[in-house]
Amino acid sequence: MMKIIKKPITRRLMLGGTAAAALSRPNLIRAQTSSVPIRIGLLSDVGGPYRNAGGLGAKIAVELALEDFGGSLLSRPVEIVQADIQNKPDLASAKAREWIDSGFNVLVDGGATSSGLAVQEVTREKKTIFLGNGPSATELSGKLCSPYGFHFWADTYSLAKGTGGALTRAGGTSWFFITADYQFGYSLQANTEQFIKAAGGQILGSVRVPLGATDFSSALLQARASGAKVVGFANAGADLQNCIKQAAEFGIVKAGQSLATLLMFVTDVVALGQDVCEGLVLTNSFYWDLTPKTRAWTERFVKRMGLPPTMIQAADYSAALHWMRAAQSAGSLDGDVVAARMHALPVTDFHHDNAPIQSNGQLLTPVYVWRVKPSTQATHKWDFYQPIATIEGKDAFTPLDQTGCKL
Repeated sequence: MMKIIKKPITRRLMLGGTAAAALSRPNLIRAQTSSVPIRIGLLSDVGGPYRNAGGLGAKIAVELALEDFGGSLLSRPVEIVQADIQNKPDLASAKAREWIDSGFNVLVDGGATSSGLAVQEVTREKKTIFLGNGPSATELSGKLCSPYGFHFWADTYSLAKGTGGALTRAGGTSWFFITADYQFGYSLQANTEQFIKAAGGQILGSVRVPLGATDFSSALLQARASGAKVVGFANAGADLQNCIKQAAEFGIVKAGQSLATLLMFVTDVVALGQDVCEGLVLTNSFYWDLTPKTRAWTERFVKRMGLPPTMIQAADYSAALHWMRAAQSAGSLDGDVVAARMHALPVTDFHHDNAPIQSNGQLLTPVYVWRVKPSTQATHKWDFYQPIATIEGKDAFTPLDQTGCKL
């Protein structure tokens, strides 16, 4: 009987001794803790229609942010992982849940609006920060906003305010829309219509086309038959490129109609060619050739990507850097703590100067309206745009009391 009692007592003493020895070596404990990596997960469209808008370039942007932050966070290494969610909401939400459950600390990107909104729902439930720079629909920071969700570039409201307002005031008083058939397209068209009508314009019709379509002939024929002065493309990426190419084949512009690109990335101009895009009006929240600082950062990005950075990729850099600064300042990775710190700190980096974040997670970044200039006027590589207008961040986005966000 004594032996039965004595054995567990001996085990307890041994365990107590081990714990005491470990506690007498706090440096060892800290070293063991700091060896566990912090994990940043990018849920992206790597091979689909938005692959050049975010895609692999989004991961490069976050890697640059980590380098500029110093390579580690809270004395721990940082691991950056990317998955291709193919713009599918079910795949995106499943991967988000899997990653958070396995210890990922923050999620980035989100791909298309539909998949990004699915990710935001998971991160809301799991109280995990989501730097949702893939989507652009206002719902992300509007009626479907999240206390853990952040958006660092233009949305469909600010894009519509820039291009829709500018073209209508310039005489484009009647519009026909070719719209991506999901929430992003609906949001972009609805927001643009708002500014067209406010400027005295009218809507003559619209047609919806599925995401990833390659044949826009029927839609373009309807646009031409409408007699609208402006044909608005409420789509993006490869869909937009196909629209512009096929519009040229149908002679839309030669017949007297104008084209409005409501969400166009610099990589679209690279792909199509400056001559094909000449005269197109667009709005964005970042252009690589703005300042010496944006040009210097772009040089680093191009060495790895081979293409100029888009506004989504620049936003991923800014958001990731701001998240790291907030976590470091708070001394925590807790979603509630870091979110509060992100809201409290203004955003400062190579293209922001003390920009505030609203309570709905939207960064008040400036928005720029451009026209693609003739290639004969370009003085250097990727010198695409001539400025039309700048909208300050405080004026570019939906007023908070109109967003529908309950935060």
